[in-house]
Amino acid sequence: MDELLKKLFTFKNETATSADLYFYGDIVSDWWGAWQDEDQYPDAVKNFLAEHQGKDLNIYINSGGGSVFAGIAIYNMLKRHQGKKTVYVDALAGSIASVIAFAGDRVVIPSNSFLMIHKPWADCVGNSDDMRKMADDLEAIETGILNIYEEHLKEGVSIDTIKEMLAAETWLNGQQAAEYFNVEVGEEKAIAAAVTEQTKKFCKSIPEEIMARKRAEEKALEDKKDQEKRNQLTKIAIAAMSTAI
Repeated sequence: MDELLKKLFTFKNETATSADLYFYGDIVSDWWGAWQDEDQYPDAVKNFLAEHQGKDLNIYINSGGGSVFAGIAIYNMLKRHQGKKTVYVDALAGSIASVIAFAGDRVVIPSNSFLMIHKPWADCVGNSDDMRKMADDLEAIETGILNIYEEHLKEGVSIDTIKEMLAAETWLNGQQAAEYFNVEVGEEKAIAAAVTEQTKKFCKSIPEEIMARKRAEEKALEDKKDQEKRNQLTKIAIAAMSTAI
């Protein structure tokens, strides 16, 4: 289990006083929900923070979000962490990942990266009472999320404005995000946004710019695999010719 937990996090430039933490997948509730190595969940984050008590953290985010309660738990754990926390949104901090981003003491969003905010979603099966309760629960969850956003608004920005942006599902690039929130605009990064099937399911209006970058990354990866396959076939052919000679 310890080895698996280590795989879930990428460490770079780890020192006696700092460590790097990556959120590069979906935010899930627990180990069973982590289908990809990049998926993160509260227990893994808790173990990471325990191992790096008191250290400064560089937190890198490229995530479309996931479980609301898992994300809020992670946000609260990061907020309690004793050490300076710098968050870099490498491509996308969407949905509950946008909440996690605001756990940083300093938040840097490049001009070509995105902060996406929207109303919380949920699947619901049941009768009319179940549906009404789910609607009430979602409104309560939304209030909790808005409370976090409100703590990080630029002076003069009304939380009512952010509430309207949630209702409309709003995608903000770094420059736009800095108009509403206390964030810095960073240098552009050539990283495709982490648009997973879950992101596509719960988002209504993913910008074409993001999807184009995603398609370009997938094509580059496919081309690389094809080239590796051709190289391997060439090596086999050469080896066969040598044997025949």
